[in-house]
Amino acid sequence: MVDLFIDRVLLKNNKDQDELDTERELVMCLQNRILMLFFASAECESCQHFAPTLRDFFKRLTDEFYVDRSAQLVLLYISLDQSEEQHESFLKELPKKCLFLAYEDPYRRELEAMFNVEDLPTVVVLRPDCSILIPNAVQEILRLGPDCYRNWQEAAELIDRNFMISEDFEEKSMRSFSDPVRRLKYKVEDEKKKKKKKTCSVWGEETGFST
Repeated sequence: MVDLFIDRVLLKNNKDQDELDTERELVMCLQNRILMLFFASAECESCQHFAPTLRDFFKRLTDEFYVDRSAQLVLLYISLDQSEEQHESFLKELPKKCLFLAYEDPYRRELEAMFNVEDLPTVVVLRPDCSILIPNAVQEILRLGPDCYRNWQEAAELIDRNFMISEDFEEKSMRSFSDPVRRLKYKVEDEKKKKKKKTCSVWGEETGFST
């Protein structure tokens, strides 16, 4: 995920519009997360209607008022506005925890072409390895609301940090950005148990002892 935005500056949608401009900050924010790229424009009526739904969707999955543990979900606004005024105006309709690319950043248009965005609004959902999970999740969000996140989580094989000890996660965070971890810790432990059991069974057959 980080590879997609390496050497780019992402901004937080807070009062100071704080920058994420170092590799470490990008890693902490994006690694092992599902990323929603929200392509929209303030002058698009459909985008205006969809924005409150998306805001509520994101808040219900990440705000501690609604959930005990925030979903591993990032929302990034990719503005296709015609002016910086429109851009700033639409940001006010989005969650404070979302990120965005600056209006003057030409990468906005590169991403539009990269993901073949033809309709607005579009929400491209990406797995942690940057592959496309859903080309446009707008209708799914409207239909299912926050419930669709569970489907995304399973389809993306997202690592749940609850199954990882801190040392494991820190070690994996230092790996190449293009080599995201794909297996849950408890699955790894299951594989070890299966392998051990298989070895015992083979040994028992060779010696004539049952296991």
